[in-house]
Amino acid sequence: MIVAGFLALLFLLLFSGLPIAFGMGLVGTLGFMTLTSADAGLAMVGQVVYDTTLSYQLSILPLFILMGNFISHARMSDDLYQAANAFLGHKNGGLAMATIAASGGFSAVCGSSLATVSTMSKIAIPQMRRFGYSDGLAAGAVAAGGTVGILIPPSVVLILYGILTENNIGALFAAGLIPGVLGLALYIGAVRIIVFRNPNAGPKGDRYSWRERLHALSKVWVLLVLFIIVLGGIYGGVFTSTEAAGIGAFGAFVVALLRRALTVKLLLATLLDSARTTTMLLMVLVGAILFGNFINMAQFPQQLSGLISAIELNAFEVILVITLIYLAIGCVLESMSMLLLTVPIFYPVIINAGIDPIWFGIYTVIVIEISLITPPIGLNVFVLKATVPDMSLSTIFKGLLPFIGADIIRLGLLIAFPSLALFLVNLFF
Repeated sequence: MIVAGFLALLFLLLFSGLPIAFGMGLVGTLGFMTLTSADAGLAMVGQVVYDTTLSYQLSILPLFILMGNFISHARMSDDLYQAANAFLGHKNGGLAMATIAASGGFSAVCGSSLATVSTMSKIAIPQMRRFGYSDGLAAGAVAAGGTVGILIPPSVVLILYGILTENNIGALFAAGLIPGVLGLALYIGAVRIIVFRNPNAGPKGDRYSWRERLHALSKVWVLLVLFIIVLGGIYGGVFTSTEAAGIGAFGAFVVALLRRALTVKLLLATLLDSARTTTMLLMVLVGAILFGNFINMAQFPQQLSGLISAIELNAFEVILVITLIYLAIGCVLESMSMLLLTVPIFYPVIINAGIDPIWFGIYTVIVIEISLITPPIGLNVFVLKATVPDMSLSTIFKGLLPFIGADIIRLGLLIAFPSLALFLVNLFF
């Protein structure tokens, strides 16, 4: 009853507009004080803040954020789109496919589904409208494409999951690679089905010569090499995830210099932007840990596991219940907030149910991202609506239905074949 009361207080604070970092921190501290004492609660806050901000493991976070910001400020999002368009744009639905491919690459770098939708909508939707694409297909490609790259490493969401659960971040990166690429393939398959049924929804664009394609590819090949070095080094055991983050940040800095996109003013802006983002994430992480300490002190996960055992739910039924909860709270919370709020509650439950924690991390990210594009309140949809105000919500949601179907297929495949997430983990780790 205590946990239920404080959870109600947390959602009341979030609905009132309080940032989730302060909401989780405040509720976690007050709850901990209620179960112990005021002195114990304040001591816990000081210890959590000290341990979190001085954690060597957390140094991976600002380094990968810095890497993403260097690439973003070097205007690589435009080049990614142009390169994908050069190879796919001449097909029916090709511009939508190029949008999905470029969104996957960009969201893998920036780590935010919402930021990807905001960026790619400004680049891709005017192009698709120019070639006569239906608004539904254009909107679906952008809103759904923004979700798929979150699994493709380096992923900030997977880093936070690994820190919260003390799982190997390199193993999580390996686990997310195949499901992430599968998501891209299924989304492109959804586009093919749409234009097969209605070719006018995605007319053919300009055909590029091989010389033009190679020229477009030449603008992003350095980025591809950087990703191969970072991920290959982790999987090959050449360096740790933290060392890989440092190499990635330095490599992205070199890429920005080579592209002559980095002035002194832009360098300072990039560093400040990375510092702000890191500070925000650390505050959210501190709030999540404080909230998790309260939840564990109240023994809520243990009681939840006991309830599951009492009603004899198997592992599949546990996953089904968690899925429904994620889809419900995804109507009001962004992906990172959902992850940090729910993992302290669900993680002990899935361990008790015998579910692989690495697999669960990948599954959780997929379910969270599905919730961001499902009616009635998918946050990606409203970001897109804010960027393209003349596009109706009904058009966007209707355009997303085939992509939601593709996500459900991917989720079903992941549940039926856990090796999709665990094959590379078992191979390299």
